[in-house]
Amino acid sequence: MEHNAHLYRTFIARTLRENIENYTVNQFIERFSTPHDLLDTTQEELMEIHGIGKVKASQIISAIEIVKMLYTPRQAKTIIRSPKNAYEVLHNDLALKNREFFVCLFLNTKNYLIAKEIISIGSLNAAIVHPRELFRSAIKRASASVICAHNHPSGDPTPSPEDIVLTKRLVEVGNLIGIPLLDHMIIGDGSYVSLKERGYI
Repeated sequence: MEHNAHLYRTFIARTLRENIENYTVNQFIERFSTPHDLLDTTQEELMEIHGIGKVKASQIISAIEIVKMLYTPRQAKTIIRSPKNAYEVLHNDLALKNREFFVCLFLNTKNYLIAKEIISIGSLNAAIVHPRELFRSAIKRASASVICAHNHPSGDPTPSPEDIVLTKRLVEVGNLIGIPLLDHMIIGDGSYVSLKERGYI
């Protein structure tokens, strides 16, 4: 226990760039006596400690986030082989929203999910999406392919003429830059439509 306490104090001192017996370090340990106490703290709480300003508080928060990432168990990789697989990944995020959310799934060469990202949030009946925004994110994530989806707040996943036009435009751009659009899905209330299955891709 004493060894762990010393390591914790050393970690805090080095993060703050202060001597291990510095007043600020002592105040910090008094306020957050164990690493567990520190996990859910905020930048504002840290700045209440004498000697910790915005920059040092931000550094500590960043260090905490790194530690959280290192000790968070890795989730099993998700592979997308069908519209149903994509729907299972997307429906909790898109069902029952009162505005249109346009979301993309970025996949690697073996169709494993790299990332899921909200590209835009629209109004009650329209999500404004520009191909540039979508494919900028795809390039940044080194995606091999993309699946797009958006919800219909009405609960009816029937594609609109605008949905079809957008899909064709995304297909064109994706083919041009070498990151194909595999599907564009519309999520409704407990159901979905795949524009690939409808023959638009």
